[in-house]
Amino acid sequence: MPELPEVETVRRGLVPRMVGHRIARLTQRRKDLRVKLPTKFAARVEGRTVTAIDRRAKYLLMRLDDGQTLIVHLGMSGRMTLHDARSAAEHPFERHDHVVFDMDDGWQVRFNDARRFGLMLLVPTESVEKHKAFRGLGPEPLDMAFNGAVLAARLKGRRTPIKAALLDQKTLVGVGNIYACEALYMSGISPRRSAHTVQGDRAERLVAAIKQVLLRSIDDGGSTLRDHVQPGGELGYFQARFKVYDRAGAPCPTRDCGHLVKRLVQAGRSTFYCAHCQR
Repeated sequence: MPELPEVETVRRGLVPRMVGHRIARLTQRRKDLRVKLPTKFAARVEGRTVTAIDRRAKYLLMRLDDGQTLIVHLGMSGRMTLHDARSAAEHPFERHDHVVFDMDDGWQVRFNDARRFGLMLLVPTESVEKHKAFRGLGPEPLDMAFNGAVLAARLKGRRTPIKAALLDQKTLVGVGNIYACEALYMSGISPRRSAHTVQGDRAERLVAAIKQVLLRSIDDGGSTLRDHVQPGGELGYFQARFKVYDRAGAPCPTRDCGHLVKRLVQAGRSTFYCAHCQR
């Protein structure tokens, strides 16, 4: 599933091609994704200018000039690709190109979703923050206001393993399995440690590591696992920097450690860590 860095990479790729441009035509090639697509979808967005594209958690928020916001979730396999419609013959539609935006300058944005777990909702902009999709979500990990004290407060009294707490979107948003493993390794914290014990210096180290690993991944265009590509078709390559994720049996990258990366299963998800370096 695309995580925060992948969604942020998609957002940044779409901004130059959509923000400030008018949606000249919308082609809806099926009636639904995870749920039904917006009623009278084409009629409600055609002719509208995209004024901004924001991100909240793993959702894209496309702001339109008439006070509507198109909420987009990529689901498990969704991606948005860019094409020059003026050379459409070179870019035939794929089977799972379900929604197509033709912009006023000749560029085309396609939403492709093989599994159809994606989502598109059209809601008044002033009601976005109160929408049920965002109810109860934790803070954004890349916000300046998110620090060790904020994380420690959200972990207080939590008896679950810290890895599970990081995957809970009510703790904070957008830190998926890969990035939780990497951040815990970088901060020297065991994924088995009870969340309530991550306080003080531990919480500060973990927040710094979360921010670092997410920003690195965004710079690298995300992690290419299964379906993720950037809007222009480029593959992300953060996986080349993995320290422990998917490296079970490999030597711990910490110099002079001498131990091997281990794998365990927590809540049905693979966790990779060094039992020597992470306490």
